[in-house]
Amino acid sequence: MSQRLAGKVAFITGAGAGIGRATAVLFAREGAKVVVAELNATAGEESAHLAGNGAIFVKTDVTNEDSVREAIRLTVDKFGRLDVLHNNAGGSTPQDGTVVDAPLEEFWRVIKLDLFGTILGCRHGIPAIAKSGGGSVINMASNLATMGIQGRDFYTAAKGGIASLTRSMAVNFAPQKIRVNAIAPSATLTERVKKLMEGNPGVSKLAQSHLLGLIQPENIATSALYLASDDSRMVTGHILAVDSGVTIS
Repeated sequence: MSQRLAGKVAFITGAGAGIGRATAVLFAREGAKVVVAELNATAGEESAHLAGNGAIFVKTDVTNEDSVREAIRLTVDKFGRLDVLHNNAGGSTPQDGTVVDAPLEEFWRVIKLDLFGTILGCRHGIPAIAKSGGGSVINMASNLATMGIQGRDFYTAAKGGIASLTRSMAVNFAPQKIRVNAIAPSATLTERVKKLMEGNPGVSKLAQSHLLGLIQPENIATSALYLASDDSRMVTGHILAVDSGVTIS
């Protein structure tokens, strides 16, 4: 069987652990040259090593425009092109809560990391993809973009923004043969989410409602592979729920 990403270059943010690392490893196995864009150098180098196939680590702060711009420039200098942008970096914390009582610092943190980080990735990644003749942008929304749970008002706002932004960009960049989609996972068993489940009854209750069992990072990675590959050439503006049936149950 041929490799589904042979000849493609993929830039993955937050690829030092969890979903990002699983995606980097899978993309490399499927033939892509992978750039692990990660703030934590130790984790980033480890992910690049695990991915293999010439994967490189580039230290990247997705909340800093200069950092993102330089990381994309280094990617194109190294590999000559960019075909896939996976804006994966993000996440919530136990400091989230209701709009009434959660600290505003947490609102700005999650907006800056999740939503603004996605915007910066697209702002500098999309022109590079356009120069390569088109490609795929994969954002990370959440099932919380379409449903509510207790104690996650600010994270929900950020992920809802990403879902809406994804649809808007899909329209704007279709003429340049750039597809823009998002994955909307439910609670995925990364180390970060395991810690959240320990301290938040809303997240724990959500995890118990999965119809097909709990989600592993590799389950999200395979969905990202579909959206990155030519198999999804007619798919754009779609929010792909990978949630073990939570949003229908």
